[in-house]
Amino acid sequence: MALLRKLNTKAKTELNTGFGANASDYGGRFVNKNGQPNIKKRGVSLLERISWYHSMLAIPGWKFLSLILAFYIAVNLFFAGIYYWAGVENLDGIAVGSSNLQKFVEAFFFSAQTFTTVGYGHVSPVGFLVSSIAAAEALTGLLSLALAAGLFYGRFSKPTAYLKFSGNAIIAPFKEGTALMLRIAPFKNTTLTDAEAKLTLGMTVEENGKPVNRFFPLQLEFEKVNALTLSWTIVHPITEESPLYGFSKQDFENNRGEIMIFIKAFDDMFSNTVVARSSYTFQEIVYGAKFVPMYHRNEEANATILDLEKLNSFTSADIAEQNQVTSKAVNN
Repeated sequence: MALLRKLNTKAKTELNTGFGANASDYGGRFVNKNGQPNIKKRGVSLLERISWYHSMLAIPGWKFLSLILAFYIAVNLFFAGIYYWAGVENLDGIAVGSSNLQKFVEAFFFSAQTFTTVGYGHVSPVGFLVSSIAAAEALTGLLSLALAAGLFYGRFSKPTAYLKFSGNAIIAPFKEGTALMLRIAPFKNTTLTDAEAKLTLGMTVEENGKPVNRFFPLQLEFEKVNALTLSWTIVHPITEESPLYGFSKQDFENNRGEIMIFIKAFDDMFSNTVVARSSYTFQEIVYGAKFVPMYHRNEEANATILDLEKLNSFTSADIAEQNQVTSKAVNN
C-alpha cells in the first residue's frame, strides 16, 4: 500500500482505542458522522440488542412524536375492535340503528376516552365483559401515559452537547507549513466551559503482507479552551512528529483513513459533562483550503454575530508540496 510508505515512523501509535486491529474484518468507516460507531450487532434477538429507552431518547423529535401518535391510534383501534367484537349494544349511549362504521367510530372514541381516563360519560360500558375490557384498557392507558411522560422528560432533561461539526476537514496553510483543521460551533443558547478536544487518526496499512488498522493520536495546537462561545477551529500542525507528515493530495484521495474527533465540555445549565463525536474520512478532507471567518460584530458594534451557515465555508488556498525530500527518502 502507498500509505505504508508514507507512514511516519516517528509517530506514536495509540493502542487502547477500542477498535480492532484486523483491517480485513472491518467494513466502511470506524465512526459515523453522527458520532455513533459503525457497528451492526448480531447473534442475539432484536429485543435483546436494542435498548428501547436509549433509542426513544436518541431518535429525532419528529420520529418520536410519530411513534407516540402511531401507538396511540393503534391501541385505540385494537380496543375498538374488541368492543365491536363484544357487541356495541353493551356500550350504553351508542344508537342501535347506527351503521356498522358509525358504531366502530363510536367504539374508537370511547376507547380513546377510556385509555386517557377522560371519561366524558356519553358512552358507558354495560355488563361484566365490556366493563372488564374497559378496566383493562384504563390500566393500560395509565401505564402508557406514565411511560410517555417519562420519555418526554428524559428527552428534555438529557444532557446534550449542542455542537455542530463542519462537514469537511481541511489541509490548510499554517505558520511555516500546513495543518489539519476542522471547525465546531455551539448552536443553542447554552454555555459550554472547559471544552476539550481529542483527535485520533485511524489508518489501514499493510504489515507482513496483511492489512491492519493503526491508530495515532494527533497533537493539537490547543487541546482545551476555557469557554466555547464562538466557533473553535481545531488545528493539528503537520510537523515531523505527525503521522500525516509528507502526505500529498493524492495520498488522501487514494488511501483509506479516518480522523475521529471527540469533544468533552461542561454545560452549566445541566451542571454535567456533555460529549460529542464525529469523524472525517480521507475523502472528506479538502486539501488546499482555508476556513472563512464565521463571526463578526454587528452594525452597532456592540455585539458579535455568529453565522452558523458559514460553519463549513472555506476557500481554496495554495499549498506548496512540503517535505518532498523526506517523502522520497521514506519511499526509497
